[in-house]
Amino acid sequence: MFAKDIGIDLGTANVLIYIKGQGIVLNEPSIVAIDSETKKILAVGHAAREMLGRTPGRVKAIRPMKDGVIADFEVTEMMLNSFIKKVNGKSFFSRPRILICCPSNITQVEKNAIKEAAERTGARRVFLEEEPKVAAIGAGMDISKPSGNMVIDIGGGTTDIAVLSLGGIVNSSSIKIAGNTFDNDIIKYLKNKYKLLVGDRTAEDIKFNIGTVFTESRNDSMDVKGRDLVTGLPHTITLTSEEVEEALRESVYLIIHEAKNVLEQTPPELAADIIDKGIILTGGGSLVNGFSDLLTHELKVPVFIAESPLTCVVEGTGVLLDNVHLIGK
Repeated sequence: MFAKDIGIDLGTANVLIYIKGQGIVLNEPSIVAIDSETKKILAVGHAAREMLGRTPGRVKAIRPMKDGVIADFEVTEMMLNSFIKKVNGKSFFSRPRILICCPSNITQVEKNAIKEAAERTGARRVFLEEEPKVAAIGAGMDISKPSGNMVIDIGGGTTDIAVLSLGGIVNSSSIKIAGNTFDNDIIKYLKNKYKLLVGDRTAEDIKFNIGTVFTESRNDSMDVKGRDLVTGLPHTITLTSEEVEEALRESVYLIIHEAKNVLEQTPPELAADIIDKGIILTGGGSLVNGFSDLLTHELKVPVFIAESPLTCVVEGTGVLLDNVHLIGK
C-alpha cells in the first residue's frame, strides 16, 4: 500500500482532514474527553463535544488548541493520532505526507510544536502552510497571477487577514479574536445584563440562531435557559438579535479595524485589484449573520462569503497536495 497524502486543518474549534483522492474524510470538533485520574482518552470529536459542560468530576472535556496554536501538546498529539487512525491514514505500511495549516503570524516555536505533534503521529514528511493562503486557494481564488486578492478567514481562535499576489502573502495580520471570542462575549453579556450563567454550547446556539453583527439584517428572538446567579436556580430569559449585536459589537469592530490596517498597508496597484474583485470571507465566523454586509459597509469594498466557508482551508490543502511545488512559496 502506498502512503497517502493528508491535508489537515488543525483548527481551534474543528479539525478537518483531507485525503488525496478521497476528499474531506473527517470534520469533527477539536475536543478531547479525558479521565483525569488515569489520563485515558474517553472520547474525541463529536462524542467529546456532547460531554462539554456535562461531565462528572473526574472526566474533563478539553480543547487542546487555543487561538490557533497548541495549548496542550500531549492532548493534541492524542487527538491527531485518534483522528488519523479513524480515517485510516496511518496503516501498517504507509507513512503519509501531511500538510498542516497554521495562523499567519505564529512564532517559530509554535510552528515547531505543530510540526512535532504531526511527526509523532507517524508522518513521513510534514509541511506547514499559512491559513489565509490555503483558504484563498480553497475558495477558488487564483493567487498565482500578479494581481491582488484579499481574504479574511474568521476561524474559531484567530482571524487571519491577508493580501495575496503571485502565489504568496504580500501583507497579513492575525488577531486572536474570532468565533470563540464571540461565544465568550455572549456569555459575558448575559452574565452582566441578566445575571444568567450559560455554557459555551448555549452561546454558540445563540450566535447562529439569532445572532447578527448588522442590526438591519435580522430581528429574531429566542428563549435562553441558564442558571440565575442571584438565586442559583434554573432560569429562562428571552434574548433578541439586537442584544446579540450589542454583545458582539466591540470584537467585530476590532476585526474591521485590523482589516482596514491591512488595506492601508497594501500597495496601491494591488488595492485597485481588490476593489474590482472584492474581498472573500472564509471560516466559520463568517457565517454569523450580517458579516459580509457590515464589512462591505465599513471597508467600502464588496465582500463575499466563500461558497463553503467552513471547508475552504482543508479544500485548499487538497489543491496544494496536488501541486507540492507551490507549498512554502
